[in-house]
Amino acid sequence: MMHAFRGRSRTHQVLSVVAGAAVLALLVAEGLNTGFAPTSAATAVAGGLCVVALLVPPARFPLVAGCAVAASLALSVTTMQLDQRPENTPGLTELCALLLLIARTVRHLSPLWNIALMPPTGVAAALLLLRIPDTDYAHVKTIGAPVLLLAGVLMIVLGLYLRLVDTLRDRERTAAEQAARQAERLEHARELHDFVAHHVTAIVAQAKAARYVTSAGQAPAPAEVDRVFAGIEEAGSQAMESMRGMVSMLRAPGRPADTRPGGDLGRVRDLVEGFSAAGPPARLALDPRLAGRSLPPGISTTVHRLVQESLTNVRKYADTAGHVTVDVRLRGEDADGSGRLDVSVNDDGRAASGAPHRPRTGAPGHAPGGPRGADAAGGRAPGRSSGGYGLIGLAERVEAIGGHFAAGPRPGGHGWEVSAGIPLPPSPRSNGEAPPPAGPTASGTMTP
Repeated sequence: MMHAFRGRSRTHQVLSVVAGAAVLALLVAEGLNTGFAPTSAATAVAGGLCVVALLVPPARFPLVAGCAVAASLALSVTTMQLDQRPENTPGLTELCALLLLIARTVRHLSPLWNIALMPPTGVAAALLLLRIPDTDYAHVKTIGAPVLLLAGVLMIVLGLYLRLVDTLRDRERTAAEQAARQAERLEHARELHDFVAHHVTAIVAQAKAARYVTSAGQAPAPAEVDRVFAGIEEAGSQAMESMRGMVSMLRAPGRPADTRPGGDLGRVRDLVEGFSAAGPPARLALDPRLAGRSLPPGISTTVHRLVQESLTNVRKYADTAGHVTVDVRLRGEDADGSGRLDVSVNDDGRAASGAPHRPRTGAPGHAPGGPRGADAAGGRAPGRSSGGYGLIGLAERVEAIGGHFAAGPRPGGHGWEVSAGIPLPPSPRSNGEAPPPAGPTASGTMTP
């Protein structure tokens, strides 16, 4: 109780102290109204126990409430045997506390505890009215009893209402926790897919290339064999490092989260260079206005994952691709820095019949138009948008930050394209200068 008091603001602490002092003053005044020192002290103690029972933690409430009710009953029975009775009030503060004890019993305790505590509490509240002189019992019968009965019913209704509110709040909290755990599981699944698919696919592709050269009857040069094995070793080491980081995070959930973005535009360049070293040549076309610009972690991570998954799919499914282009540029940038970031990855590999992947209907940022379903022109290589979760995870990532995502055959059916449009938040410029003009990137070169 003291810990909860210290955790409140200074204003709440002051108000609590003032309210406590007021209640204590009422208890003392009602005790003095009896005109007899022993009953004055007993009235203050019994009323104080009833008030304390309203404030103790739920775990201690049954014991303290039972003691308070017993003290009130004992005081009422004793007072009824004495000649010194309260002249003005039988103890209205204690009576209010007893009624609130009924509400708290209904709210917090089990039905068994309700059966054990509620009847004695009601009897204690009724007997409390009989502490007044015998000559005033007629007023108790005509006015006090009906009012007390109505108040008791209202307290039971209040307790049931608060119990229902607590139940609904607990259900909402449980549902929110389950949703958060599900979202965390999905995020881990996407991360594991990105790590395993990207690095392991690179290992498989280089191993297949080495087997192909060997099966053709050609003896590869030692330098070529060393290059292939070096690439396999590097990809395996990266996969192990990624998996070790993921496992460490899962084993230590209380560890502070890494504040560095999961993928920035500099790492996109590393992805393209690494892909070109082990697969078909790839070109990165990066808008000059993005050089040195700080993007929000959610956006930079999404761009990194989109490029990573797209290049992985090219290596897995587009075995005839001769060239891959990664394009990252700004569209419609305003003076405040807001605009749209367009990201696309396309290749010129062969295509088979199939349907493109488009955003779900009603998804944020969904762009109308374009091919849909089996009526789309062209096709796809087997497995590009079915049989896995890569494109589904990309669509979820992009739509989660308000963008739109599409994946499908390129116009004419030659090759495959994955694209996303991501809205950029405003980024105030310190010097107030207009953004530099967008210039076309040189074909076949990697832009800064």
